Amino acid sequence: MNATLPAAKDAPAFAQVHAALLRHSEIQFAFPHFVEPAVPDWFTQFLRFLGDHRVPIKWALWGLLGLGAVAVAVILVRQYWPKLAGLWRRQRAEEPAPAPNLLWRPSAAHARQLLRESDALAAEGRYSEAVHLILLRSIEDIAERRPRAVRPTLTSREIGGLPALPEDARAAFAPIVRVVERARFRGETIGQGEFEACRRQYESFAFAGAWQAPR
Repeated sequence: MNATLPAAKDAPAFAQVHAALLRHSEIQFAFPHFVEPAVPDWFTQFLRFLGDHRVPIKWALWGLLGLGAVAVAVILVRQYWPKLAGLWRRQRAEEPAPAPNLLWRPSAAHARQLLRESDALAAEGRYSEAVHLILLRSIEDIAERRPRAVRPTLTSREIGGLPALPEDARAAFAPIVRVVERARFRGETIGQGEFEACRRQYESFAFAGAWQAPR
């Protein structure tokens, strides 16, 4: 639609209104041409630096993120760990005491049978064989209780020094090993007194709780 021009008689009034509008300085009628500002050189170089080193920068950011996570974890542990540890100790204190350890030792019938056999050999004056029999049966007892610890290549002395053996059992086993070694490797004669001493050692080994599980 074409704009309707003002009538000739209205031209003076329009001119007055237009002149009054132009006198308003707060109204801008002329708009200068916008010139886009140039990008600073330092910013261009910064962007170029980021592009050239994007891989190490990425890993550095991941490292900072990891350090931040560790720092948060440390703060949380320092704040809450004493409370959690105290609660855990209280719970442990309230737990019932564990039942006494079972005795791991030969049955009384098995041990008495061995002593009868060794006594029979000793009655014939075969003290060395009697002590050797006690040693062999003691090793069988150890192998039964610690099957993974006793290997065929171990000597009697090495078996007697196994860390898996309870201390009392080692103390009872060692004298028997020494007597057998003297008889078999040095050719020494074993008398009744040494047999009786070894017999008592086996009794302590078998009957006195030497096989109580280590504490």
